[in-house]
Amino acid sequence: MQNLRELYQQVILDHNKNPRNFRKMEDPDGFAHGNNPLCGDQIDVYIKIKDGIVEDISFDGAGCAICTSSASMMTTALKGKTEEEADALFNSFHHALTEDAAHPEDVPLGKLEVLKGVKDYPIRVKCATLAWHTFDAALKKLNGEVSTE
Repeated sequence: MQNLRELYQQVILDHNKNPRNFRKMEDPDGFAHGNNPLCGDQIDVYIKIKDGIVEDISFDGAGCAICTSSASMMTTALKGKTEEEADALFNSFHHALTEDAAHPEDVPLGKLEVLKGVKDYPIRVKCATLAWHTFDAALKKLNGEVSTE
């Protein structure tokens, strides 16, 4: 169990130090700004949708290690998914970090499973889910700022 926990920490630290898809996107189809006033995480999420598929997704901003890692892992997990698959993964991820029991409609999280350990630290759940809520707002083309408060 200790080795598994160390592996999870290494994955999270790697995504924090080397965030994937960390860049501002020109002419996105969807954009949203996320704010976690509790710890100061500020993140922008950009998406390009082609034929109902998340063709490209990126983020920029500043956040804690959990926020940055979650955003990085989110972009790699969502690229190439249909909008429906992306929405289902968002719901499953959010459910996994906020509920005790699995939901029948949950889809497998794959590598995102490493972030489930954040659930043991409730104040950090908002850090891990900020990018996902911001993505959801960008996908649904909601206006305004997304906040975890």
